[in-house]
Amino acid sequence: MSIFFGNLSLSALPHEWFTIGGTVSMILMGLGVAAFLTYTKRWKWLWTEWLTACDPKKIGIMYILVASVMLFRGALDAAMIWLQQSLSVGASHGYLDAGHFQQIFTAHGDIMVFFVTMGFLFGLINLIVPLQIGARDLAFPFLNSLGFWLYLAGAILINLFFVFGGEFAATGWLSLPPLSELAYSPGVGVDYWVWSLQVSGIGTLIGGINFIVTILKMRAPGMTLLKMPMFTWTSLISMILVVCVFPILTVTITLLWLDRYFGMHFFTSSFGGNPMMYVNLIWMWGHPEVYILILPAFGIYSEVVATFSQKKLFGYVSMVIAALLVAGLAVLVWLHHFFTMGAGADVNAFFGITTMFIAIPTGVQIYNWLSTMYRGKITFSQPMHWFLGYVATFTFGGMAGVLMASPAADYQLHNSLFLVAHFHTMVIGGALFGIFAGITYWFPKVTGFKLNERLGKLAFWFWIVGFFVSFVPLYILGFMGATRRLDHYDASLGWQPLFITAGVGLVIISFGVALQVWQIVMSFISRKQNLDITGDPWNGRTLEWSTPSPPPAYNFAIIPTVTDRDAFWEMKQRINTDTETDKHGYTDIHMPKNTGMGIYLAGFVFIFGFAMVWHIVWLAIVSLIGCVVCIIIRSLDDEVEYTLPAAEVEKMEKLKTGYL
Repeated sequence: MSIFFGNLSLSALPHEWFTIGGTVSMILMGLGVAAFLTYTKRWKWLWTEWLTACDPKKIGIMYILVASVMLFRGALDAAMIWLQQSLSVGASHGYLDAGHFQQIFTAHGDIMVFFVTMGFLFGLINLIVPLQIGARDLAFPFLNSLGFWLYLAGAILINLFFVFGGEFAATGWLSLPPLSELAYSPGVGVDYWVWSLQVSGIGTLIGGINFIVTILKMRAPGMTLLKMPMFTWTSLISMILVVCVFPILTVTITLLWLDRYFGMHFFTSSFGGNPMMYVNLIWMWGHPEVYILILPAFGIYSEVVATFSQKKLFGYVSMVIAALLVAGLAVLVWLHHFFTMGAGADVNAFFGITTMFIAIPTGVQIYNWLSTMYRGKITFSQPMHWFLGYVATFTFGGMAGVLMASPAADYQLHNSLFLVAHFHTMVIGGALFGIFAGITYWFPKVTGFKLNERLGKLAFWFWIVGFFVSFVPLYILGFMGATRRLDHYDASLGWQPLFITAGVGLVIISFGVALQVWQIVMSFISRKQNLDITGDPWNGRTLEWSTPSPPPAYNFAIIPTVTDRDAFWEMKQRINTDTETDKHGYTDIHMPKNTGMGIYLAGFVFIFGFAMVWHIVWLAIVSLIGCVVCIIIRSLDDEVEYTLPAAEVEKMEKLKTGYL
């Protein structure tokens, strides 16, 4: 039987309360979606209009939808962690055993970084960057589709342990050896971790290459590098980091897999292996990853502040230089994550100094944003609320980061909840608040109607209050000696009130999340009262606001000519109202055809990952053959585009602008 099923057996089926609950939840969710699509007769519509789409706007929306589902999954893990830490004190050991707690801890970190924050940011980049640079599509539409489906395959694989296996990695979110080696983690949990990250990581790398080529080669005429919007700039820098460091992650995880699968010794303590080599390699990827998440958020804040201050962005060139410096320094500071390894004073001093230097370009950006607001006609709309929340949280967390950049201080704070609080302050206050600012800012552009302002602002206040109630106690607990991954502690330490306070903060944040969901529902119901009929609801400054809301599949009937950094703002200020259409007329537009090949190829990659988890050799070989066949078929297909005639474009444009 092992020839056909490898290590998979009946004991791998759901048999514990959490695996049964997870499996039942996924089945019910799937049945609910299937019932809705059947009742509304939308199966064909779903396949032809969405699943096989190569339009980056539709792919961006699908990224955001999957990331939203994964956000609820990761938030549930966070709630379980806080509940356990609030209850497991003294004689009480809470409701989770130690192993299960560590699995939840690991899953929460990986889901939030790889499948929530990365998913949201890739969704926003897909939606906005082609519009901002005056492009009709990405450079490689099929690869964009494939990248999304690989991301989804990884998201499914990281949750599949509920159905097959019953356990996830109990090693921390980076699976550091020796815990992740076979001697200490003999089950399939680490293997699920390895292959979910490998599959999604390949999709991320493909996406990064695609965005770089698009931004460098497909900008509108006249849009030089120093006329690009800041969101496009920071997205470009972030994707360059992706291309530089994600291969490190791929190789590192592959070496770990070789240790586990073939009994090699790259990261063991025997036969010449060294666990610290893994720690160095994983943080060579891990710290730049933080800035891969943060940099696009910086670009979002730049767009929001300039728009709602009705001013040009102050210090544009210095903002670009600052973003480049942040990216450069990001790859020079990885060792500050393990100052306690004993590398010596000289090594620690170098990495401590480079870490502190990052505060300089980051501070330049904050001062430039505040200077943009100075004497501006500020509108405190929802996106501006998220920006101001970012300034408060990120500044607070940044000061904690500078403290930890000192090796002497880090010796006391290393592996404590102070570090956990700092990381969440930076990622939530920086990246996630930026995502919320971007979604509320560009929502009318994508959907054609605005979000409810009152509910959005109320959700923000629940978020910001809940955030500080949740994480300030963790800073205090870190100073008191509480370590991360702590599932039980002695009552005499007096930590329980602070853990309970942190849990209350999560409840407050949950009200904010519920209000955000309700905001979208209510905005959809009352969308006719909030329609964006101008395409420019915020009096925007960049090219995306020159298109209708939502934009057509081809984005621009006539590719605009750019003469200013704030291209659309400059167009609106022209005295001559002659349009580019009147001068040049329309031409045929070549668009990518829809294709299901991305789904098929990602499906075979998913099967390969599942086969490797369970050591099903024949299935791995078959899935690899399937991948090769799909690649060959796609390579031989010359009919990958269709032509939209100029007459049809003209008709669509006139209908859109109300001429007919």
